[in-house]
Amino acid sequence: MSDLERYYRILELEPGATLEEVNQAYKDLVFVWHPDRIPKENLRLQQKAQDKLKAINEAREKLRSLKTKHQTISNSPSPSPSPSYQQQTPPQKTQPPPKQNSDLSGKDYSRANLSNKDLSGRNLSYANLSGANLSDTFMHKVNLRGANLSEANLFRANLLLADLREANLRGANLIGADLSGTDLRGADLTGARIRSGERLLVKLIGANLAGAIMPDGEIYQ
Repeated sequence: MSDLERYYRILELEPGATLEEVNQAYKDLVFVWHPDRIPKENLRLQQKAQDKLKAINEAREKLRSLKTKHQTISNSPSPSPSPSYQQQTPPQKTQPPPKQNSDLSGKDYSRANLSNKDLSGRNLSYANLSGANLSDTFMHKVNLRGANLSEANLFRANLLLADLREANLRGANLIGADLSGTDLRGADLTGARIRSGERLLVKLIGANLAGAIMPDGEIYQ
């Protein structure tokens, strides 16, 4: 088996999968195998998760590098006969996505469709995400302190270890979201959807809820 075939197999993909499929497979597998989801006392599973994560990261980086290089070559403009022709028809520029650690604090993403995006580690403090679609979005360790997430759709969003201090989550849909280890001190969850009947459908393992306003309006003590 070639290294390329092995990378596809690690990400549980068929050879030739698109870059979008590679990115989605990566997010799905990280969600499953992230060590923060494994009990600390289970050393065997912790080690297995770390090994899996290392292999998943390597496979994604290798495939992304290969596909980005191929795409760049494919999109390169053909040589032109003269400089004047190049000036008349300049190649279109594609706006690159923000870097992983770019500062997005205070940005306006109200009503934006950010579903399935990887926003892990980003600084979105005090950003306006009201009404935004963040379903299935990967936001591990994202900084959302003071952010406006009112009426946002966070269905199945991964917010492991996120900073949501003083965040506005009024009326947000949190069904299926993973808020394990999240800092929710002082956050406002009034009217947020977290239950189906009597069943709690949000993961709050290890979350800090001190002073948070709960969906029913009560302040968590």
